[in-house]
Amino acid sequence: MIIGICGGTGSGKTTVSQRILENISRERVAYLQHDSYYRNLGEMPLELRHQINFDHPDALDNQLFLDHVRSLRAGESIAMPVYDFARHERRDETVRVDPCPILLLEGILIFVDEALRELMDLRIFVDTADDLRFIRRLQRDVTERGRSVDLVIRQYLTSVRPMHEQFVEPSKRFADVIIPEGGHNEVGIDLITGRIEAQLLGQRRAGSVAAGRREERA
Repeated sequence: MIIGICGGTGSGKTTVSQRILENISRERVAYLQHDSYYRNLGEMPLELRHQINFDHPDALDNQLFLDHVRSLRAGESIAMPVYDFARHERRDETVRVDPCPILLLEGILIFVDEALRELMDLRIFVDTADDLRFIRRLQRDVTERGRSVDLVIRQYLTSVRPMHEQFVEPSKRFADVIIPEGGHNEVGIDLITGRIEAQLLGQRRAGSVAAGRREERA
């Protein structure tokens, strides 16, 4: 079962994802963040890297992300890249991700690509007010990614907000479920968790039936 969690920057996607991981059990969920798949800009001068529009779909290596999703669906492990957001480049190390019954995908642009959308069994959009999203992004980028307040505000006005209006918000129409207020929506998260648990139970029952039929034929 492949689940996509989309929403604007600072909407609470990661919080929702973490709540699902906690409720379902991390051993049964493989978790991929689209943010890990930004293109490697290591050969570009640092001052030019800051000018890249990271909220446009072209900033992401979507083909590699698609390949990794398909590999996990096929039962193969992958080496997920690790991205340095302060320097806008990939680190040398990677993270091994093994296939699991549930594959959880998260990112602001994962509903934009049709090929990626078609792989998802459940599409969730986290919908949060613009002012809250901006405040959360400002706090995150300053404390976790080493950026100045002026840079965050300039980036928000010149790329984040326009790209949200052009790509992210319109992609909401592809969602199966819309969760207002992100990780604070207990009812929404409980409903999603129940849906996933039912899917896992169905898979286990189907596996038991298939195993029983094989034993009968033997």
